[in-house]
Amino acid sequence: MTSWPDTRIQQLLGIELPILQAPMAGAAFEDMAIAVSQAGGLGALACAMLSPAQIEAAVGRFRAATDKPLNLNFFCHQPPANDPAREAGWRQRLSPYFAEFDIDPQAVAPAPSRAPFDAATCALVEALRPEVVSFHFGLPEPGLLARVKATGARVLSSATTVEEARWLEAAGCDAIIAQGAEAGGHRGMFLNDHVYAQVGTFALVPQGADAVRVPVIAAGGIADGRTVAAAFTLGAAAVQVGTAYLLCPEARISAPHRAALLETRAQETALTNIFSGRPARGIVNRVMRELGPLSAVAPAFPLAGGALAPLRAKTEPTGSADFMSLWSGQSAALARPMPAGDLTRQLAADALARMAGKAG
Repeated sequence: MTSWPDTRIQQLLGIELPILQAPMAGAAFEDMAIAVSQAGGLGALACAMLSPAQIEAAVGRFRAATDKPLNLNFFCHQPPANDPAREAGWRQRLSPYFAEFDIDPQAVAPAPSRAPFDAATCALVEALRPEVVSFHFGLPEPGLLARVKATGARVLSSATTVEEARWLEAAGCDAIIAQGAEAGGHRGMFLNDHVYAQVGTFALVPQGADAVRVPVIAAGGIADGRTVAAAFTLGAAAVQVGTAYLLCPEARISAPHRAALLETRAQETALTNIFSGRPARGIVNRVMRELGPLSAVAPAFPLAGGALAPLRAKTEPTGSADFMSLWSGQSAALARPMPAGDLTRQLAADALARMAGKAG
């Protein structure tokens, strides 16, 4: 075998290799997207934490560097209602840490902004005309989705269950990202909040591929040629890779985060909501261990992170990762530090060799 067994994603998205870079808000920017796209994969720009001006500037730099396709990624969450009592309860839960580090519990910074896709963002997409637009936490309302599709962009979104995959196909997705429980970062779940029922990639991908007609992209635990080849065996038409790209020099993560990924403890991850208010997989650290990774007290997404911000600001300069989100999937130990373009090409080459029976 010298070619891919399923080439629908290459044809659909106009890419050479069925390797998609996960967007990873706050960690991956246009320099990584450029490297991945130039290598033949699909680079992505996470837009939920960027202003319209920042998105426009980043896309401009991408277009100046390459004519390859680009994926712009957006969140589709509902903005939370104001809940002062819950915010106060969360600060009270963190009060022992504020006392330990001599921090005024009232001096809490606003939570990082994560804007949901809206009419203004849609107008920006219409102006920038990316080849691919992907969504997390479902899809925007039908009118906005129709406007996105009218630009000619291919639309992707994440499913964490077979039910979500069927819903996305019925709503008009061109391909579906099957996000197994192994994946790092925020879960794309949107039809329910049953964290306990999330399934792994090996269970989700083949069932999803059987349930829908559009191509399925495997995400979660994909970090080397073996896992790429396994995804195709399971029925995927492509893979989306996140954690492995975090070890690339293009990833803009903190020094403690990079160190944690390279340590053996990166193998200990858990789903947690304490850093943002939504379940996300990260490396277990002090605050996750002591509070418990899932807290009923944590404010709704994306507000939970505000109260932790001064604790991170106080401890990170010492090299501590005790109070920061350390997003990571379960296969960090399989990843190897290398430039993003090299990683893209190596994942593809190793997977093809393995599927051709040339790798042991």
